[in-house]
Amino acid sequence: MSESPSAGALVTGLLSITPTKRGRYLWAAWWTGAPTRTPFRKPDASNGGALSLEEARREAELAAGRALVAIDWRWAHGWNRSLRGQPPFTQRDLAALDGVPRPARPKAAAQVSIWSTLRVDRLASLVELKRAFRQRALETHPDQGGDASEFRAVREAYDEAVARRRRRGK
Repeated sequence: MSESPSAGALVTGLLSITPTKRGRYLWAAWWTGAPTRTPFRKPDASNGGALSLEEARREAELAAGRALVAIDWRWAHGWNRSLRGQPPFTQRDLAALDGVPRPARPKAAAQVSIWSTLRVDRLASLVELKRAFRQRALETHPDQGGDASEFRAVREAYDEAVARRRRRGK
């Protein structure tokens, strides 16, 4: 486990930028030495009011008096956590800084439109919606050998389609 993002002597300054909860950007810059995890080495300068990434970079380079090389955003985030009296890194942050990939999240089921669920055109009339619902209900109803969750989706799609038609006055 490396202690800092660069090995050996610090050739150029380092810059880390992270977004804040208020929609601004906090930057932290190190130019007299690289940041370390234990103990966490505070930056040589930082500021949290930049409106954009570019503005944050300009401010940091002006403070450092030189060009800075961007490093992982978690270093600035760690400084922000330290300022709030929290440990600089969470276990997830440390794993990411060590290059450990996160487990893949299961992908959410793709949203299916109510119109494709009912197999009708989005301009269908109330009569056409009712006819399509009856047909799809027969196909998907559990008593007819269909799947209960699919039947519920058809029912919800029909209810939503009818509500939309009524709101539009058709």
